[in-house]
Amino acid sequence: MTTSVAQPDIHSLKLDGAPSPSLVFEPFDLPSSNQRTLAAPHPSGTVIPLALRPSTHDNAEVSLETVVDTIKALQAQDGILTNKLARHGTLLFRGLPIHNADDFSKFAHAFGYKPHEIIGIVVNRPLLAPNVAPANEAPKDVLIYNHNESPQVPHAPEYIFFYSHKAPAKGGETPISSSLELFHRAQQEIPEFITELAEKGILSKVVYKIEKQYEGNSTLKQAFGKEIQEGDDEATKRAKIEAQIARYGRGKHTTWEWTDDGGVILTHRLPAIRTQPETQLPTIFTGLAAYWKNAQANAARKNVLQQFGDGTPIPEKYLEHLAKLTDEIRVLHKWQKGDVLVYDNIIAQHGRQPWEGEQSDRVVLASLWDGESVPGAYTDSDWAQVVQALDG
Repeated sequence: MTTSVAQPDIHSLKLDGAPSPSLVFEPFDLPSSNQRTLAAPHPSGTVIPLALRPSTHDNAEVSLETVVDTIKALQAQDGILTNKLARHGTLLFRGLPIHNADDFSKFAHAFGYKPHEIIGIVVNRPLLAPNVAPANEAPKDVLIYNHNESPQVPHAPEYIFFYSHKAPAKGGETPISSSLELFHRAQQEIPEFITELAEKGILSKVVYKIEKQYEGNSTLKQAFGKEIQEGDDEATKRAKIEAQIARYGRGKHTTWEWTDDGGVILTHRLPAIRTQPETQLPTIFTGLAAYWKNAQANAARKNVLQQFGDGTPIPEKYLEHLAKLTDEIRVLHKWQKGDVLVYDNIIAQHGRQPWEGEQSDRVVLASLWDGESVPGAYTDSDWAQVVQALDG
């Protein structure tokens, strides 16, 4: 018998002054394996994810147009859904009339965020609809452990939307966990690591090659070559790629070197601790636990040495402890066809569990967005400041 997480303080989301709205979003409970009550520093009674489904007062069929209009109206009313995301970290929408990439695109656009341009993309994401692409399409037996989106580059999205177009019978869950809770637990249990992380940051080295390095990987041209034209000579190609790298706007804290085979090794000194806008609560914004956990689970993938920002290695015991904490605070979302998960990427982490069956049994689409603000800095160090990439 499954148990559910009670949500005593959450009411239906509807427009003020509308006595009989045509559509409201009702909260509902999920099994405890899929939903949990968050601990400190979250407000008491906060669940992750907040699960919502559409409801009409006359049981009328719900149309996508009505859903989109309702989302827009809620957002126009003091950003109701954005505020829910800032509290819960993740929202689940179930029972929506979303059947394809175009429907999903219309739903995501209704929130009013700015489409995120991925500079230095490390996975191949071909466009399927406006600001919609496949999620990571690594082989089905590859674990992708909990992480914030794009922690290895300076320019990350604030919001991530995932849509389940096809769900496998067994496995393939999407993990959900709180970066705020992870920081709070880590500060209590491994405070010396948090101190060192705050003082030094981390070094992120990303290798881009002419050809993809593994299934689902991006090429150098996909990552930085959007301005390259057919007929450009090698010097022009390199200049255009370096101009895209410069859009990070981080000066000496982002450096690169060209390899003999025409690839690029990009090195960033980044803050792994950032703060949530409004609350200023610290959040671990990273993939550190994922690098360690993925290396344990995916024998074919060689682990990469994790370093503090000064180049000293991060002791493996700290990475293992972060993974232990993450295992304790995460839930695994069991997909149903048509589900949409929306993450506040600053304070919530996601991933992907392996699944049984065929690779094609799991189809999840993604849409990435920027908010009005970026995560705040946890320290005064210049390398710890977070900014949006320059337009280009």
